[in-house]
Amino acid sequence: MGRYTGPSCKICRRNGIKLFLKGEHCETAKCSLEKRNFPPGKRDVRLKKLSEYGRRLREKQKLRFFYGVGEKVIRSYFKKADRQKGVTGHNLLSIFERRLDNVFCRSSLARSRKEARQLIQHGHVLVNNKKVDIPSFITKEGDEITVRTRSQELFKPRYESIKEKGIPSWVAFDSAKKIVKLAHLPARDEILVPVEEHLVVEYYSR
Repeated sequence: MGRYTGPSCKICRRNGIKLFLKGEHCETAKCSLEKRNFPPGKRDVRLKKLSEYGRRLREKQKLRFFYGVGEKVIRSYFKKADRQKGVTGHNLLSIFERRLDNVFCRSSLARSRKEARQLIQHGHVLVNNKKVDIPSFITKEGDEITVRTRSQELFKPRYESIKEKGIPSWVAFDSAKKIVKLAHLPARDEILVPVEEHLVVEYYSR
């Protein structure tokens, strides 16, 4: 299954929930879901009740679009999460949250995950003082994420807005050294994602 390249707002309208695919734009009154809170397509068509399979599929699709990954990636992460100790659904979300593009976005240094992927691929980001240009890189507890010296001026306004926007409790920011650090692995109650992960687990366990 290839990467979706259509209108982002249609995804949110189809699922009836904000997936913040456009970052800060989704928090404004210009958000398409605020203006047209109904599924795309013909409005006179009666919506059918989702089957159990349909509910599981929808939650899986929401997870896919929220983090901007493909089917192959989700299956790979699910197998990895299933082998780990603990609740599979929680493990799965933890893996997604620790992706470099997501951590960079969560730390407010990028306006969206899409932008975070572009910045990482262009070589602006360092992990433990080494350039990492792979957005899917999985960070570990204690990893330090910084911006290369030549790009510091570009990110100056974003550093200043971190306090205003806030960052997750499992991410720490040293304002003096301009370092984002993975303080600890994210617990389920620290992960803000509009997905019922147990339905995703059921989808892949069938």
